[in-house]
Amino acid sequence: MSQKKTSTNDNNKAGFVFQKINYILFLISILIVFIGFLLMMGKEDIYSFTKITLAPLVIVIGFAVGFVAILYKPKNNKEIQ
Repeated sequence: MSQKKTSTNDNNKAGFVFQKINYILFLISILIVFIGFLLMMGKEDIYSFTKITLAPLVIVIGFAVGFVAILYKPKNNKEIQ
């Protein structure tokens, strides 16, 4: 009877999907969106510049940074050992 050897390679080990920079960018995007919602929640008039224009713009920028965080691929793919 022949037995097949199974070798464990470092290439088969499970790791994170993204690099560290992707997670940092994603946390920054969450913070930007949170700041946008805080701006929208202010105690000023409901039709103020901050609530009507600035806050939605900040939220959209936060979502754009999140989109970039997902799609960004670092150039140097050095594995940490």
